[in-house]
Amino acid sequence: MSRRKAFTLIELLVVIAIIALLMSILMPALSRVRKQARAVVCQSNLKQWGAIWAMYTDDNNGLFPTRTGNSGRWIDVLFDYYYKDPKFRVCPMAKKIAHEQYPPGASNFSAIAGNWETSWGRLSETAGRPAGTYGSYGVNGWVYVCGPDELYGKPKRYFWRSPNIKRAAQIPLFMDCVFWGAWPDNWDTPPGHAGEHWPGDADSMHRFTMDRHSQAINGVYLDYSVRKIWLKSLWRQKWSKRFETNDPLPDWQTEAPWMAHFKGGE
Repeated sequence: MSRRKAFTLIELLVVIAIIALLMSILMPALSRVRKQARAVVCQSNLKQWGAIWAMYTDDNNGLFPTRTGNSGRWIDVLFDYYYKDPKFRVCPMAKKIAHEQYPPGASNFSAIAGNWETSWGRLSETAGRPAGTYGSYGVNGWVYVCGPDELYGKPKRYFWRSPNIKRAAQIPLFMDCVFWGAWPDNWDTPPGHAGEHWPGDADSMHRFTMDRHSQAINGVYLDYSVRKIWLKSLWRQKWSKRFETNDPLPDWQTEAPWMAHFKGGE
């Protein structure tokens, strides 16, 4: 009788070991490719947002929405422009909604704020907004038209009001955010740890400082260009007319050790 040919146990174990080794080498690369693909989709979303903001300002005599107290928020004013298609309201890295509805006794911010991997908002109908008002992007609050002399303690003279200004390519408009907006100042401190966010408007740079895209976020500027923004470079953007982009940067090692090794910030 002829002998049957087959793999020995040792040969099978060697093959399995080789496959396991190859997988361990390939998986990190595949993970990076997947993240890069999601970042590309995020930037595509923001290009659509740039078009939405352009349409709104064209329809509004070249001006951004007017904010007076709690009225004039972009999620209300731009509702008819953006709500029809929910897909581009969230970054692919943040599809899950952080809080489906207001928990009893919680403040507005803590009840609906997200983080780098979740969207802000809720599923239930609340505060005059329909069910499903959510997203993972937020506006630079300094672009609004300020109704009274100041808004949330921010003097009226420092607001941009319109995209039709000089250096528009240096002024952030709309980007990855844990809330629907923020009012950064150059003296804002970075989060002490990843995921830390203040509930109020002080130090609101926190709301943009999240590691959603490998040490960076994506944003669209007043000239409607879209780009990647390193987290450390957030303090080098011209957020408002009073924002000093040449001020000393935070002491990353002391104030935000989790960011100390990040790129950018020169």
